[in-house]
Amino acid sequence: MTLPALQNTSVFYRRILSQFPQDISLAFAYGSGVFKQSGTTQGQMGKNMVDFVFAVDDPVTWHTMNLIENRKHYSFLKYLGPKQISNIQNEHGAGVYFNTLIPADGRLIKYGVISTDTLVDDLLHWKTLYIAGRLHKPVRILLQSDNGKLRAALVGNLKSAVTASFLMLPESFSEEDLFLQIAGLSYSGDFRMVIGEDKSKVSNIVKDNLQHFRSLYNSILQECPQVVYKPQQGKLEVDKSPEGQFTQLMALPRTLQQQITRLVDPPGKNRDVEEILLQVAQDPDCGSVVQQGISAIVKSSSISQSAKGIVTAGMVKTVSYSTKKLLKMWRGWRRKPS
Repeated sequence: MTLPALQNTSVFYRRILSQFPQDISLAFAYGSGVFKQSGTTQGQMGKNMVDFVFAVDDPVTWHTMNLIENRKHYSFLKYLGPKQISNIQNEHGAGVYFNTLIPADGRLIKYGVISTDTLVDDLLHWKTLYIAGRLHKPVRILLQSDNGKLRAALVGNLKSAVTASFLMLPESFSEEDLFLQIAGLSYSGDFRMVIGEDKSKVSNIVKDNLQHFRSLYNSILQECPQVVYKPQQGKLEVDKSPEGQFTQLMALPRTLQQQITRLVDPPGKNRDVEEILLQVAQDPDCGSVVQQGISAIVKSSSISQSAKGIVTAGMVKTVSYSTKKLLKMWRGWRRKPS
């Protein structure tokens, strides 16, 4: 299985990609500048910043080339050189280096650079859930290399999102309930949802993009032995027995299992993970424990990555970007019926 890519990548995206070094293993665009969200007109969508992520095998070489081609994109950190930029990218926050508010082809863009190895690690283990969480939602795949490990990790990340969501949902639920749960995973615990983001962001993402979510998750749901999927009715039934929940807990990414262990196991007991998860599977609050574990991962990475963003963007762009976010939230609030 491969991730569905939107066909006929437009000239706009091809022109954007042509402005960057070409040694990219995965490039995708995401967000409200790419997919229409509920309450947003096509005209407003065309004014939104377009977000990109580029996964690269060799960040030092990539930044070396990008500093030659696009030196103005970088903050004062450009004076430190590509090695230091790569160190800042890899060693701090969520392993991503963002350049933001870049004029390109009549639009403003933001792009994040992540090493392929770091991306694969996050997809498989949810160490930060930063880029893995973005890939739970529909994205526009622009370029993907023939890397079997990356391809498998992309699909594994989607399966993990389904499994975690099953644990937090009741026995019977709708497709939309599932997609709302999945879309909300990477926002759980994110301090930016308190200030700077529209509180209805998750429902806005899902409401106008149900078909994109279906195409992303359909084959996974059809093949999953833990669920009865009725696509014609848009209904699902999941196994909520202790045995079923234990199977789901054992399939969760490693970092989430570790967070659940910390929440449940008193200090000094040192029981093994399997024993703890067996206990959680029989707990009526199993879903709540999973939710808390996800929130702990997201909270940590969102704070550290945002702190790094002030340095990588520079103070002027940070203020400008934050102001745009707050204005967007305010406009969304004004559009809501009283």
